[in-house]
Amino acid sequence: MNETRKIAVVITARPSYSRVKTVLTAIKQHPELELQLIIAASALLDRYGSAVNYIEKDGFEIAAKVFNVLEGENLTAAAKTTGIGILELSTVFDNLKPDIVVTVADRFETMATAIAASYMNIPLAHIQGGEVTGNIDEKVRHAITKLSDYHFVASENAKNRVIQLGEIPEMVFNTGCPSIDIAKEVLKNDGLTFNPYEKYGGVGAKPDLDKGYIVVMQHPVTNEYQDSRKHIEATLRAVQKINLPTLWFWPNVDAGADGTSSGIRSFREKYAMENVHFFKNMEGDDFLNLLNSSICLIGNSSVGIRECAYLGVPVINIGSRQNRRERGQNVVDVSYNENEIVATLKNILIKIERPKSDVYGGGNAGEKIAALLQNLPLQFHKTITY
Repeated sequence: MNETRKIAVVITARPSYSRVKTVLTAIKQHPELELQLIIAASALLDRYGSAVNYIEKDGFEIAAKVFNVLEGENLTAAAKTTGIGILELSTVFDNLKPDIVVTVADRFETMATAIAASYMNIPLAHIQGGEVTGNIDEKVRHAITKLSDYHFVASENAKNRVIQLGEIPEMVFNTGCPSIDIAKEVLKNDGLTFNPYEKYGGVGAKPDLDKGYIVVMQHPVTNEYQDSRKHIEATLRAVQKINLPTLWFWPNVDAGADGTSSGIRSFREKYAMENVHFFKNMEGDDFLNLLNSSICLIGNSSVGIRECAYLGVPVINIGSRQNRRERGQNVVDVSYNENEIVATLKNILIKIERPKSDVYGGGNAGEKIAALLQNLPLQFHKTITY
């Protein structure tokens, strides 16, 4: 029997948990793997939905917590938060001595995970590399790709792009996106399976959801962060005009998040918004069930590009945050213009078909990744034969 491998998975933000939940489960259940779960950055903070509460509720034991978010929600704070993350994670890795470190996607804090592991000669696996978005996230994603030893990508295009970046083809695997694993389970249920007001609280009006509702999730764009308040105000005005029951989710911690948040608060104080309820966070399977039962998603979250493609949920994707990402037929791209958003929703309301796409996988990524983590050779250098 092979020696048990210690796999350290670092989760730094609310969305990252749902991205890798099935990977965590598969690692935990694998007889030859030991899960070392590290929770850091905004995943620990209550005002961003405190993902750690859901992680513990799901039965995962947390090996270490890293508090490294610097207040400010601007570019300087983001850079310093990453620096603190390197310092703290280096100590955690030194204590836990993992065989492989796993990092997820492209949030700025994940650079800390990649740098600390690489400088400590710990093999690094990257989930969701090779994708393009056109903003700072893309720089982070590609930088982590170059620091990583193993690549678990979500699509064939992403696989080709990672290889084009000079990575060893034998270490690049199209596993699909682990979040699609959860979406696959969600499709087994018809309609909303829980009461979001009773289960998650939140604030604002409680409109009747029985006749249909929309979901809004809009984050600031890091390279346009000065305009985050103006961007969110356009969406707020559009939702006010649409006047359908709306479930609105608070933004991620990014440069410009204070502008997004203050824009929402100011608008909420000025107008009654009797059709809108606000949430901080929601368990991944509940959130996808909520989306699957909705009329559409409005905003700029990657969930609209990934999980909603698989579910066939219509998406009004606003602005540049998801530029150049592979899309299913469910996505309509619009600018920060309230009239354009309203007109697009009216078109969605009269459509009957909800086309689905498996561009990001078929729903078994977690098991594939766990199997690879157990079998891949342990290496922290890149051997290329010319």
